[in-house]
Amino acid sequence: MTTLVLCVDRANDIGRKTGLSTPVVGWEAVRSLVTDVGLADPEDSSVNCLLAALRTTRELRDEREDAEIAVVSGTSDSAVGADRAVARQLDDLVERYDVESAVVVIDSAEDERLVPVVESRLRVDAVDRVVVRQAHDIESTYYLLKQFLGDEELRSTILVPLGVGLLLVPLLLVQFTPAVALAGLAALMGAVLLYKGLAIDEFLSDAPDQVRDALYSGQVSVVTYAVAAGLAIVGLFLGALAIRSPGVGGGSEEVLVPSLLFVYHSVPWLALAALTASAGRLLDELIGSERVSTSYMNLPFGVVAIGLVVRGFAGFLLERQGELANLELLGRLALTPVQRLVIFIVAGVVVSVVGVRISASVSDETLDDVVDAPRENES
Repeated sequence: MTTLVLCVDRANDIGRKTGLSTPVVGWEAVRSLVTDVGLADPEDSSVNCLLAALRTTRELRDEREDAEIAVVSGTSDSAVGADRAVARQLDDLVERYDVESAVVVIDSAEDERLVPVVESRLRVDAVDRVVVRQAHDIESTYYLLKQFLGDEELRSTILVPLGVGLLLVPLLLVQFTPAVALAGLAALMGAVLLYKGLAIDEFLSDAPDQVRDALYSGQVSVVTYAVAAGLAIVGLFLGALAIRSPGVGGGSEEVLVPSLLFVYHSVPWLALAALTASAGRLLDELIGSERVSTSYMNLPFGVVAIGLVVRGFAGFLLERQGELANLELLGRLALTPVQRLVIFIVAGVVVSVVGVRISASVSDETLDDVVDAPRENES
């Protein structure tokens, strides 16, 4: 009667890293497997689990017991599939060998969930839980800290902002209240996290090269971007002047009415800026590839449509508040606020639909050219 020393790997780390299929049976086969797993990943705890299984097998043989060692793993991505794969491998081992009992060797809580599966087929005499000793020592913490300090990117990302924040704490506490100091520190740390999380540093580092390449390549978008920036500044300036106009604000409308006036007067210029920038990008795409993608064709129409809708809603609310006069068509027909809003919404929808239709037609023509090109080459 044989005692089976069973090393269980539910996650199939051993098979995935070595490319071997399980079960692996026999002293020499498992010794060779230890070398393969160690070379693939020296830090994997499966190496210690296999060595523990070999030591247990040797101890049983030294006590004149008939012991055999085997390794089984769950060869499936799902938990149920992995358990069933281990069950099939166990059935094969029980059928091939005269096995009476088993000693299960595991290295994680996940592997321990397979013990009931083994117990349903064999008598389990013992469960050997392998725990890497270094993981519980201060040496592990020291090693991780040393590895962290050796990474220049991690140091600049975490330690530098943390150090600056700690230096600012006493200065803020001297000048302001603790609440203001903590708010300023939280704002600083939030800005740093957003700066790194949104990869703004990479964008800023690449920006000079992109601008230089754009200038040297003669792209139209360089000029249109500059014009768009100027138009955006004009729009923001006109919106700010509208807020400062006499008679704006007062009472409960101190925030709402000035905000609507800012939007109403700045949106046309901001939409024109976006339209100019998208037109320049569209020209670059047309000049560079001689065909325009659907996204670049849709963008100008989408910008105009959004501008019309936003200005319509802002004008509707301002007219209801008495800040704007009624809109007149052809200088004769005065429109109500609702009619004004409907006209702007319909205009935005029409512009958007026109853009979709034009983009679809351009895309179809481009597709036909691509399909016809091989036919012309064959002829």
